[in-house]
Amino acid sequence: MDLWLYVLLLVVLLLLRVPVAFAMIAPSLVYFYSQGLSPGYAISSIVNGINSFPLLAVPLFIFVGTIANHLGIATRLYDFAKALLPRLPGNLAYVNLGTAIGFSWISGSALADAASTSKIQIPQMLKAGYPYGFSAGLTASGSLMSTVMPPSIPAVLFAATASISTGALFAGSILPAGLMAAGLAVYIFIWVKRHPEVATSRAFDGAALRKAVVRVIGPMLLPVIILGGIFSGLFTPTESAGIAAAYMLVLGVFYRTLTLPVFWRAAKETVVISGGILLILGASNLMGQVLAREQVSRNLGEWLTALTDNPIVFLLLLNGLLIILGIFLEAPPVILVLVPILMPIVADFGIDPVHLGVIMILNLMIGSLTPPVGAVLFVVGSITRRPMGELFRGILPFLIPLGVVLLLLTVFPWIVTIVPTWLGLL
Repeated sequence: MDLWLYVLLLVVLLLLRVPVAFAMIAPSLVYFYSQGLSPGYAISSIVNGINSFPLLAVPLFIFVGTIANHLGIATRLYDFAKALLPRLPGNLAYVNLGTAIGFSWISGSALADAASTSKIQIPQMLKAGYPYGFSAGLTASGSLMSTVMPPSIPAVLFAATASISTGALFAGSILPAGLMAAGLAVYIFIWVKRHPEVATSRAFDGAALRKAVVRVIGPMLLPVIILGGIFSGLFTPTESAGIAAAYMLVLGVFYRTLTLPVFWRAAKETVVISGGILLILGASNLMGQVLAREQVSRNLGEWLTALTDNPIVFLLLLNGLLIILGIFLEAPPVILVLVPILMPIVADFGIDPVHLGVIMILNLMIGSLTPPVGAVLFVVGSITRRPMGELFRGILPFLIPLGVVLLLLTVFPWIVTIVPTWLGLL
């Protein structure tokens, strides 16, 4: 079976909306059969692809995000941001961004963040006179920080696939996520200046702030526990995920919001989401065997080095490819398929794997925010039940600050590497 036929079959299955994992497994099985290899070899490749201790962090961090949604953590963060930022003109827009920043330290998933915050923030902004496009666009773009800011599920997958330190990738993601927040804040400032009709503020309420601080202390201790434990060396990222999951359960009991139905819904969502990701991971390992046999990494590397020997030019070309892939596919399958191919190539270009990881995740997230297919857009659209055209028009301006941040990270790799280097992780 030739490689071009393998790729053609894969693309046809994806266009037919066959689930990604099965679209990867089917042509791989045909390839192995054509090579005279047994089905047992294929099955063992799938199993070996998920037989990894670091990958235990994936379902645990997913559970942290889902249980946080069901426990009303987003509401507590929203109330805190609203009480903290009352006097800013256009304060609800900054509250929206502040809630996204807070939730990004907990969730690890842009889709979960978008689903949770859309229900709370968009109706409040519409009631205050903000246009739907701006409100929904801000909520959708702010949710991307959840997959860049640690604990990031795509970061765990990238680190496991690339065989690099998850802690180093978490550390390298902190400044880029901060730049994303700063870029969105600048755009909010400019937009509010041009729309004075919503540039209202409220009087400061000290009692409301004190109440909100008390309500948010518990959730905001979670990132301290996770990152403090990882960066101090007290426990591994996988152990931190288990501790975080246990902490959220204790928090739910303390808040009296954790009931058996809530736990069951969160557990069921976790099983469905993590099961899909792990199945894709196993399938990608099987696909990786095919690509390795066809020497795709070596051939692609030779072609790229013949095209350019400049690492910045290479990364710019990669940015375009990843954004296009992110429009049509979710981040996990792209990461799991491309990382084994790209690692030998970036080594030839002298690119730090942590730098590649952060750029790759941000590219795919921008793709998920880009019309006409972006996954985050459809999550927000399905919750708000408004015409997708309004959302598409509203999201386009927010792609500008995110694109500027991506360009800065591409050209200045020290933005990514300075924190993990300072912590001794690189």
